[in-house]
Amino acid sequence: MAQRHDDISSARSGPLSGYRVLELGHYIAAPFATRLLADMGADVIKIEAADGDPVRDWGEQVNGHPVWWSVHGRNKRCITLNLKAPEARTILADLARGADAIIENFRAGHLARLGFSDQFFQSCNPDIVVCHISGFGQTGPKAQAACFGVIGEAIGGLRYLSNHPKGVSDLPPVRAGVSIGDSVAGLYAALGVTAALASRGTDAPKVIDVALTEAVLSLLEGTVPEYGKTGKVREPAGGRIPTASPSNAFPTRDGRWIIIAANSDQLFARLCTLMGQPELAQDPRYQGNPERCRNVDALEAEISAWTRQLNADVLERLLEQADIPSCRVYAAPDIVADEQFRARDMILTVEDPALGPVLHPAPVPMFQGMARDIAWTGPAVGQHNADVYHDILNFSAEEVAGLRSRGVI
Repeated sequence: MAQRHDDISSARSGPLSGYRVLELGHYIAAPFATRLLADMGADVIKIEAADGDPVRDWGEQVNGHPVWWSVHGRNKRCITLNLKAPEARTILADLARGADAIIENFRAGHLARLGFSDQFFQSCNPDIVVCHISGFGQTGPKAQAACFGVIGEAIGGLRYLSNHPKGVSDLPPVRAGVSIGDSVAGLYAALGVTAALASRGTDAPKVIDVALTEAVLSLLEGTVPEYGKTGKVREPAGGRIPTASPSNAFPTRDGRWIIIAANSDQLFARLCTLMGQPELAQDPRYQGNPERCRNVDALEAEISAWTRQLNADVLERLLEQADIPSCRVYAAPDIVADEQFRARDMILTVEDPALGPVLHPAPVPMFQGMARDIAWTGPAVGQHNADVYHDILNFSAEEVAGLRSRGVI
């Protein structure tokens, strides 16, 4: 079992309470992984340079304070440490001795070149789990290549599939709208660390290697086996599901989009009746899902002609009453107002010292019997230096001041 801690980490609630994780991360992937672990109760200590993680400047700001950081850095303790300073070696070694895991997302080999190899951490703590997140992984011909989430999404195949169908648009392939490649890699990292902690005391590996490109590729369902077996290349389909029809977003009179997924024979017949065209269900072009997929352009034109006559709220109500799977395409106001999210406390109002009340998405997953809450919002750079350097590492106030004056923290 992992080492249990007696300070703030034990006071946190959640299934990972008592475990300590060091984050040597920046931007999105590693910080997202550690946020998930922190949300589940782990004591995460984020180690930053004195000027902080660059992602602190991303997104909308209120009075000079980034709103996203309130969520991205929540439930973590933030300290500063210059990894290039000679004294950093002793400090990081002391932190590693009291930690259960380290997660980092520098370019492959960067930490080792600074003197912090896997062997260094394991010499400090033989039980420690070390998780590397990088663009292409720690090995292979591209290991040292520059990479961000968008590169992982492109090489992993998602950017190709998320595009409009061929011939519809000559605009660039469509991005998901968030850094999904980074977040998926972070999810795999959190899963890998949790699995490694669960297997402590066995011969299970303690070093984890997560590549953004591979994390994205793992999501692509049958894309690779279908190509390998049949030579068929899965193509972008826009809003459609190529193998099920009708299933797409349809326009409304007031400019919204409503997803309608009536792709079984029974649901399709119900939709045709709701549209006032029950005879469509008997049209040879639309009898059975394979025929509907072959004639999807004509079918979607029929449905769109009907949905364009109705406002979104009316259309939603009709579809719900007919028990047809459907919903509007949510923007932020719809998310915040959604009664299901609210009923499950998925949208929380959290007090941020720098911003005041901020809406946060709650921790996922929900654990039965545990409230979905946030211990604290994203801290300022170095906010927990005193907690960690004094309370954990036992530096005196004078020693901490000396480290600060020498540019170590």
